[in-house]
Amino acid sequence: MDLIRDLSLFQLIGNASLPVQLVMGLLLGVSLLSWWYIFLKMFAVRAAVKQTREFEDAFWSNSNLVALYQQAGSQLRHDQGALEHIFAAGFAEFVKLKKTHGVDSAAVMEGTRRAMRATYQREMDRLESHLSFLATVGSVSPYVGLLGTVWGIMNAFRGLSSVGQATLAQVAPGIAEALVATAMGLFAAIPAVVAYNRYVHDVTRLSSRFESFIEEFSNVLQRQP
Repeated sequence: MDLIRDLSLFQLIGNASLPVQLVMGLLLGVSLLSWWYIFLKMFAVRAAVKQTREFEDAFWSNSNLVALYQQAGSQLRHDQGALEHIFAAGFAEFVKLKKTHGVDSAAVMEGTRRAMRATYQREMDRLESHLSFLATVGSVSPYVGLLGTVWGIMNAFRGLSSVGQATLAQVAPGIAEALVATAMGLFAAIPAVVAYNRYVHDVTRLSSRFESFIEEFSNVLQRQP
């Protein structure tokens, strides 16, 4: 019973050496921060997918580009989706260049595409924010946990060096304390890796939809008088 009580999780953490406790504290903080970013990114990606789908439906069902542009401009910026920003930037540049004397059609379309590409890149930077943090947590956390485990095992064996005959009751607590650090590293890494792979997939699909829209919208503008 004493061994079982000594091997409880909180008892193990409390009895661990200071470096191992610091590693555990670091992993706990990183895990909480990664969960915060996971939920933030989940809501952001869901909103981006919903706004993209809604604007695509509105764009292809409305042949009046001026009215669509005015409708986009009347909304608050945080209510606009990434695709709407790309459309607004491209159409505004197209209208401005069309009104400029001495600019041929090729230059108008080139300027329009540049404006949409610049906005596209800003929107992708926003969608990809915090993904690098999740990737770092997923790849580094197990090694940080392993560092705590190695340090804890070293301390456990150092303590046993002064004991004439080691028993399971003497060895188990030290080894268990060290392994908690590895468990915490995996606990931080696994959700971060799963979330990173999922969000990279979603963001990549959104990127393809944005690029397709830029090409399709450019074709629509080329047909404008």
